[in-house]
Amino acid sequence: MVSTKTMNSFCKNIMFFILIHAIAIIPLIASSSSEPDQGHHDDNNMRFLWFDKWQVHVVNDLSNKKTLLVHCKSKDDDLGIHNIVAGTEYNWKFRPRVFGNTLFWCHLAYDNLHAAFDVYWENEALYYKCDYNDCFWIARDDGIYLKDIRNNRVEHRHSWKLG
Repeated sequence: MVSTKTMNSFCKNIMFFILIHAIAIIPLIASSSSEPDQGHHDDNNMRFLWFDKWQVHVVNDLSNKKTLLVHCKSKDDDLGIHNIVAGTEYNWKFRPRVFGNTLFWCHLAYDNLHAAFDVYWENEALYYKCDYNDCFWIARDDGIYLKDIRNNRVEHRHSWKLG
């Protein structure tokens, strides 16, 4: 008779073997597809977003040489407080978590106005607008804009609040 301890060890080894093979084979299956998904990244080869390095840019496009305070964070990282002069940007690179739930948010302020909002989250529409690796958030006098790289336009996303 086989002991329970031996059986548990065998099951764990089998599960580990299956997991390792699944991780190795998924990129091969995805890259072998000859058709892009509708509404998804349209390069010939499907890319896994968690292998790609992303970059988020916070651009100061305020008038009158106003300085923009930028404080961005994720659950794991506090990127610190930065004062960005007009016409420049603050940016950082990262790789999304393999198992999801990557989120970055920022607090922006100038004069007596501020805004707090998410700058990266897992969302197909955001991926598309950021061209699957480069998100541009632009601070202007009348609000915060996201640059839609694919359609070469900017869209108003957030308004400034007093206080």
